[in-house]
Amino acid sequence: MNGWPELAEPIWLWALALVPFLLYRHHRSESGALLASRLPRRTGGAWRLHLPFYFGLLALVALVLALARPRLGYSWEEATTEGIDIQIVLDVSGSMAAEDFQPKNRLEVAKQVVRDFIAKRPGDRIGITVFGGSALTRSPLTVDRVMLDELVRAVELSEVADGTAIGVALANAASRLKDSTAKSKVILLLTDGVNNAGEIDPAAAAAVAEGLGLKVYTIGVGRSGRAPVPLQSRDPLTGRLVTRRVIMDVDIDEKLLAAIAERTGGSFFRATDPEALRAVFDRIDRLEKTPMRVKKYTRYRESFQPFAWGALTLMLAPLAAGVLRWTVDP
Repeated sequence: MNGWPELAEPIWLWALALVPFLLYRHHRSESGALLASRLPRRTGGAWRLHLPFYFGLLALVALVLALARPRLGYSWEEATTEGIDIQIVLDVSGSMAAEDFQPKNRLEVAKQVVRDFIAKRPGDRIGITVFGGSALTRSPLTVDRVMLDELVRAVELSEVADGTAIGVALANAASRLKDSTAKSKVILLLTDGVNNAGEIDPAAAAAVAEGLGLKVYTIGVGRSGRAPVPLQSRDPLTGRLVTRRVIMDVDIDEKLLAAIAERTGGSFFRATDPEALRAVFDRIDRLEKTPMRVKKYTRYRESFQPFAWGALTLMLAPLAAGVLRWTVDP
């Protein structure tokens, strides 16, 4: 509900300009001055002679306010969205453990960025695919943000066979979107490697995505070259698991990722640190805005009645004053 009433017919307020004129006429007229001689001795004061006039003046003010039709508005908005269907494809191969993304590793930073991206898009259906040497659908398209957040948070390294099957991952995501009726269907593919596994060629998967009208954004994560990767092994003397950091060569097939994005009408991005990765997802968020239509409705409740009743009461008041002999003229 709106805090203050509004006037449906404010033009009537111009009539209040008569109030100063009427006051002037009343107090300056000779007849008004002579009325004092007609005041009975028991009335106790000349001010009572003015009561009929002031009752009438207040009645006029109340009537004008009633005619201006004050009313209280109850407003609400109805938003409708034409959501975008998005399948996020996240690399969980061993190289995503590389610690060139602080404070943890590439996967942990990527997971947080993906969670933030999902939280900002309440009007879209989003699904999650993870991949390494094969692909696994963690979630089909859904609007359940709580479930998606929990699923992404729980993603771990090497959930599937190790390797980087970009073609298989892309085909898996395309199969999740092929029956979508959304006007815009998008795949976000995030990887830090070179296609080295799977039976589906990435170029063939990109052709399928293009044929289905899917737009693919590809994101290369991490620095090319050598990066520290923690590996667990069992100590032969104690039998306990120990973590060793091994410097590994990490390459990203930028040419392939750029070709996939270009063929499907998307874009290729490179993120060499956590800030750059967040900037990439922010840019994609701006590029893929969800169309939204907002309609505003207002329902009014008329509130002029108290002023109308007040005007009637004030017009009858001089009659009551005359009956009670507060004034000479009832």
